[in-house]
Amino acid sequence: MSNHQSPINWFHKNLFSNWFNSLLTLVSIGLIYWFSSGLVTWILSEAKWEVLGANLRLFFVGQYPINLLWRTWLTLAIIVTLLGFSWGVLAYKKILFNKVNLIFIGSVAVIFSFLAIPISVISSLKLLSILLSFIITALIGKKLTYRLPNLSNWLSLIWGITFFLLLALLQGAFFLRSVRLDDFSGLILTIFVAVVSIVLSFPFGVLLALGRQSDLPVIRWLSIAYIELIRGLPLIGILFMAQVMLPLILPQEMRIQRVIRAIAGFTLFSAAYLAENVRGGLQSVPKGQIEAAKAVGLNPFFVLVLVVLPQALKAVIPSIVGQLISLFKDTSLLAIVGLVDLLGISQSILANPKFIGRYGEIYIFVAAIYWIFCYSMSLLSRQLETK
Repeated sequence: MSNHQSPINWFHKNLFSNWFNSLLTLVSIGLIYWFSSGLVTWILSEAKWEVLGANLRLFFVGQYPINLLWRTWLTLAIIVTLLGFSWGVLAYKKILFNKVNLIFIGSVAVIFSFLAIPISVISSLKLLSILLSFIITALIGKKLTYRLPNLSNWLSLIWGITFFLLLALLQGAFFLRSVRLDDFSGLILTIFVAVVSIVLSFPFGVLLALGRQSDLPVIRWLSIAYIELIRGLPLIGILFMAQVMLPLILPQEMRIQRVIRAIAGFTLFSAAYLAENVRGGLQSVPKGQIEAAKAVGLNPFFVLVLVVLPQALKAVIPSIVGQLISLFKDTSLLAIVGLVDLLGISQSILANPKFIGRYGEIYIFVAAIYWIFCYSMSLLSRQLETK
């Protein structure tokens, strides 16, 4: 017997099964129509989207020197190219360009084409070229993986090396003109702080979780004290302490840039919460597996690395990714401690007399950017958990 259900039967079963569900359905439809109609009317007729086109550069790179913007374009091209290559390597057994992916890539191309209206045709062509490089490198990555099946094992190392090279490019290492980290602003600052804080807080959190379960009383109680102390403090308080108290502790000749101090605050805060997530995973590993690993001759270090941690981290991937997404969104607090991140640059734009009152347009745009990054992290976590 077929399990296929007609739309009419589905509606009757799920939305109009009895008088109460029917009433809820009608009320919900009315509320959705009332809200969506007003929102669509505002988007199409009342909103002044010119404020976004006039400030796109500020949103993405902030006050980065205009004559050095070629570095940001090159950085974007390298990241997108490496993303395409990684996609081709990881999905080499699948069809890369199915209907869904083609629709998505086509939509992105249309958006890039429309960006030529507020910016310039040259900028739009650059974006389309970067999108084309994404497609080409995805195909290259797929073909290379057939010849080198273990290529995916090197992706983490490639991304790590690329991150430091791009940081050197943006800061002006070697013979390039130097740009201080404190001069970073806009989306580029948000991404930089989030990525570095995530990379640093994860191993620190794992070490704290292991320390909390250590057999050595000193290490165990120090880990517990740190975790409970940090979890009892608000993030904004830790950021202010990192900005104000850290320079007082260090020698006067050591002047740490404000961005580095902010990263230290985010790392210390997030590591304490990650430690508790990882500890939950460690407790989920059956003791029998640990005893079996010791019985076959593995020393405690290899028992931890090869048996305990892989299972523990897999069990808590959703909670870990949730904490990392929260960390990414918490970077919006940078504006409070004097750094001009994506939200801070939005407030600067709203302070311009030309754009006073354009709160809806700007905050919807900023919210869309945050949602894209957070939802992408969520999708990657699901694929990682499945793999």
